[in-house]
Amino acid sequence: MADDGECGEVEMSDEQKKEIAKWFLINSPAGEIQYVAKDLRSVLSDEDAYNEAASEAFPLYNKSHMICLEMPGTTGDVLVTSFSEIDKNEYLDPRTAHVAIIDHVKQVCTAVRPAADEELPSAYVEEFRCAMDAEILKYVSEAYPKGVCSVYCINGKDAEGPGCDFEFAVVISAARHSPQNFCNGSWRSIWNIEFKDDMQMLEVRGGLQVGAHYFEEGNVQLDAKHECKDSTIFQVIIYIYINILLLF
Repeated sequence: MADDGECGEVEMSDEQKKEIAKWFLINSPAGEIQYVAKDLRSVLSDEDAYNEAASEAFPLYNKSHMICLEMPGTTGDVLVTSFSEIDKNEYLDPRTAHVAIIDHVKQVCTAVRPAADEELPSAYVEEFRCAMDAEILKYVSEAYPKGVCSVYCINGKDAEGPGCDFEFAVVISAARHSPQNFCNGSWRSIWNIEFKDDMQMLEVRGGLQVGAHYFEEGNVQLDAKHECKDSTIFQVIIYIYINILLLF
């Protein structure tokens, strides 16, 4: 505030600039963060503030939107999620047993390495994981155009045989980007499946999020969420049960 009572310009601190830029990046609609980043960079006119905001925001955005990136030199893709994260730039693809090294800001996979034994489930757990992955893959290919999925062991991955509990996270991500038609949308769902051997029970907790952005002569966004849970006896054919539940 100027001494004469008139309003004067208030200079924002570097930290304020960074936090504002970070907010806009994290809240970008599906598939639009690169467009938002380009405009922010121009508006900020502060390369240091932009780079700091981008380095913090892009990893959060990529994981929350569960983006899919092609791995060079392989036939597989990797989903960038909190479940696949090994290090801040390393993400596991359990289907190919490879770890992708990611450039978050460019949203590309720059290198691939074989996963170490300690980064993978035991052979006993992997048998269950592979069986579920095969059925989820079949379901996604039928129900989600351009959908991708993965199954991660998030608890009890070192179990060696019956009598041990373990937990999977099933991730489904599908996006349709059509900026030339002024619309983008995404589907993200996560299903936690807990195997309780002592109780012979299978518990399932699921959450899904649907986002859409339509911006022809306006700006309309949808962000819908839904959660559900259920349980069944361990002997039930798992893939049928999961496919039915995923219809929610």
